Amino acid sequence: MGDFSRSEYVTVGEIDPPSPRTNHMNKVSVLPLVFLIFYEVSGGPFGVEDTVRAAGPLLALLGFLVFPFIWSVPEALITAEMGTMFPENGGYVVWVSSALGPFWGFQQGWMKWLSGVIDNALYPVLFLDYLKSAVPAVGSGLPRVVATWGLTIVLTYLNYRGLTIVGFVAVCIGIFSLLPFVVMGLLAIPDMEPSRWVETNLNNVDWNLYLNTLFWNLNYWDSISTLAGEVDNPKKTLPKGLFYALILVVFGYFFPLLIGTGAVPVKRESWTDGYFSDIAMIIGGVWLRWWLQAAAALSNMGMFVAEMSSDSFQLLGMADRGMLPEFFTKRSRYGTPLIGILFSASGVILLSWLSFQEIVAAENFLYCIGMILEFIAFILLKIKRPNASRPYKVPGGVTGAIIMCIPPTILICVVLAFSSLKVFVVSLVAMSIGLVLQPCLKFMEKKRWMKFSHSPELPNFEDGDVTHSLVQ
Repeated sequence: MGDFSRSEYVTVGEIDPPSPRTNHMNKVSVLPLVFLIFYEVSGGPFGVEDTVRAAGPLLALLGFLVFPFIWSVPEALITAEMGTMFPENGGYVVWVSSALGPFWGFQQGWMKWLSGVIDNALYPVLFLDYLKSAVPAVGSGLPRVVATWGLTIVLTYLNYRGLTIVGFVAVCIGIFSLLPFVVMGLLAIPDMEPSRWVETNLNNVDWNLYLNTLFWNLNYWDSISTLAGEVDNPKKTLPKGLFYALILVVFGYFFPLLIGTGAVPVKRESWTDGYFSDIAMIIGGVWLRWWLQAAAALSNMGMFVAEMSSDSFQLLGMADRGMLPEFFTKRSRYGTPLIGILFSASGVILLSWLSFQEIVAAENFLYCIGMILEFIAFILLKIKRPNASRPYKVPGGVTGAIIMCIPPTILICVVLAFSSLKVFVVSLVAMSIGLVLQPCLKFMEKKRWMKFSHSPELPNFEDGDVTHSLVQ
């Protein structure tokens, strides 16, 4: 995925400061990191069913083979280089601030945090979609609302208890969630019909649903960067974790789709959220269905706690940079960002009433805009700070960086072009809030209505030597 430099980490200002506001709790090692990334990005095949419904087996399978090279690999490579260059909890906010200035860094933080919270609102929805076939009461109405809120509270408490616990839980859940698909694959061997894998009808493809589902299931590789300050030896651990997680994610999507489309006659209209549990029933019976439903439930819990960790530590990192009020830097006795967790959990509860498709489309739109800023920052830092220490470097220099960013940028344009008018308007309103919010916070800081502080252990991006700002 690139090459390692033997030099020690230094900041973009080429000074080697101590870690900012160091968390003295246990750091995250390689194995938990792999599963944290796995749950930031994927969590298993739960939620990929719509690709078959939208485009048929052939395009669904090809999508999860080709799409990672267009999107996942470039995003993972950028995260590996930038995350080791800036091993602190601000993540992509720090990258954009360094390249484009604090204003755009704040906009990046706002859009990515909001898309992360929207993403997290999906997981209780997916959990209940898998559960409703066994417990119909949670399919709608008050029981569904109560179940959603209850799940959010319980999983938020797990985040409060510490990132080490979240990492351990992610490993256990990951193994448990993938095992039923291995068993299902073995049981399905006698019923496999490879001819079903090539079924397609290009005249009957819902490209909007197909692309949004692929995009949602294979993005968020950069989310782990907001936890870089909590990782043990991030300059080596982070690239390794991204590499192993990439293999796990692709395998975790492609293999179940191969089984599901090959062992059971394909009825595209049946491929909706939770359909893998029906396939498990056909192949293995009730016991396998229950196992897979339990795996789906736990997998969604894993995705929830991983995403909330990323979102809450991002807010802490922004507060360390003086972009948010100082109270966001407050940690619990377990080392977790207390205020960030509460804000992220509140956002999830407020958005939990949206449907699956609406959540995915709105989240993808905001995420796309944020990724464009990341690509620009990645290239500009190659140009402006070519000699800054990069413990992990993507080969190719500036030219290679530009070439690598072209395919995912084209894909972003396609995804945005397929967005509905409703999603477009809602997303623009959400982005406009960020444009207004940043000047309002700066005004509050000037009037001393709220306390802001920039950690002295971090480089100052407003220094003309390290900043290429679009906003003076």
